[in-house]
Amino acid sequence: MKHVAVGQAGGPTAVINATLAGFVESVKEQCQLTFVEGGYQGLVEENFLYGDSEVIDWVLDNQSVPGACLQSGRYPFHDEAIAEAVRSLKKHQIDTLVFIGGNGTMEALLKVKKEAECQGYFLQVLGLPKTVDNDLGGTDHAPGFASAARSIAQTTKDLSRDLYSMKNFEQVRVLETMGRNAGWLAAAAGAWREYEEEGPHYIALPEQPLNKDTLLRTVKEALSSYGYAIVVVSEGVQWEQGSQIELNQVDGRSILGGISKEISEFISEELNVNTRAELLGMNQRADTSALSPIDTYEAYQLGREGGRWVLEGYDEVMVAVGREASNYYTMEIRPVKLEKVIAEGERLLPAQFITNLKAYYQWLTPLLGGDRPSYPPLSKRRVEYSEH
Repeated sequence: MKHVAVGQAGGPTAVINATLAGFVESVKEQCQLTFVEGGYQGLVEENFLYGDSEVIDWVLDNQSVPGACLQSGRYPFHDEAIAEAVRSLKKHQIDTLVFIGGNGTMEALLKVKKEAECQGYFLQVLGLPKTVDNDLGGTDHAPGFASAARSIAQTTKDLSRDLYSMKNFEQVRVLETMGRNAGWLAAAAGAWREYEEEGPHYIALPEQPLNKDTLLRTVKEALSSYGYAIVVVSEGVQWEQGSQIELNQVDGRSILGGISKEISEFISEELNVNTRAELLGMNQRADTSALSPIDTYEAYQLGREGGRWVLEGYDEVMVAVGREASNYYTMEIRPVKLEKVIAEGERLLPAQFITNLKAYYQWLTPLLGGDRPSYPPLSKRRVEYSEH
C-alpha cells in the first residue's frame, strides 16, 4: 500500500480545498494518507496529521470552504530545508508526495524528488495546480483563477454603478487587483461590461508600462462623456519611469500593493477631480459568493484524476487542464512534466488578448459560469471595446 503525504502551498483560493477533497476521495480506500500542515514548512518540521477516518472526514467537510484547510503559507525552501524534508519523508516511510500549488510548488516538488534520489530514496511526486493569478505554465488555466476573475468582474460592475450614483461628489475610482506580473485578473474586470458608460474605462496591466499621457487622456474622455471613470490596475503595474510598488517584505519575499494610490493621487492632481483608491484585497481569492461552478467542478476533478494517476504510478508530473478546440468549451485533463511547467515560467497574459480584450473575454466567459448579471442601461449606447 502506498503511503501518500499531501499538502497545500502558497496563496490559497476559493476552491483549493475542493482539489484536496477530490484527491482524498480518489485514494482514501487504497492508500495510507498523511496530511502536511503548513505547506513546505510543515514538511520540514514534520507537522503531519495521520489520515484516520476522523481526519479524512474533516478534510472532506472543508471541500466548499475557502482558504487552505491544511494551512498553506509561504516558506523559504532552501537546499538544507529540502534535504530535511526528504529525511522527514524517509523517517515516516512516505513514498509518495503530492502538493497543491503554483509555479513555486511545482519547482519545489522536483527539487524534493532530486534530493530524494541523492539520498537513495525512491519518492513518487505529483503536482496539483492552483493559482488565482493564472500565471502557472503548462495548463490552459488553473483552479482558483475563474472564481477570482468572476469576483473582480462582479465587483467592477457593481462599483461602476455605485460611482455613477455619486459622480457629483466623487469622479474617479482606481481599483487594484492581484497580479504580480500577469494581468489575467485585472483584464477580467471588464468581462461583464454591458454598456459603453459602464466601467472599467481603463485597465492597466503589468505586462505593459503605464503611460501617463494615455491614462490621463482616457480618463478625461470618460469624465467628459459619462461624468465619472473607473480605472482598474494590477498590483504589479509600474510607470514607464518607475518600478513596482512594494508594501513590505516577508522572509525576503516582496509584498506588492499601493500602485492604485499613486495613480489616484496623480489623476487628482492633474485633472483636479475627487478620486479614491480601492485595494480589492484578499477577498478576491476567498469570495465564495462569486464561486464559478466550472472552477469548483474542475478543481475537484483535477484532484480525483491526480489520485488515479498516483495509483497508476505517474511521477514528476502536474495534472493540467487542456481546452479542446470546438465551438463549445470542453475541458480535458492531461499530464505535463514538471520540467516543462518550470521551463515555461510565469504565464503572462498573451499579446493577442492584451490588444484584443474581446477575444480574451470570449476565452474567459465559459470559465466564469453562465449566470452573467444584466442590469438596465444607463443609456442606450452599447459597449464598444477600445484598447489602450
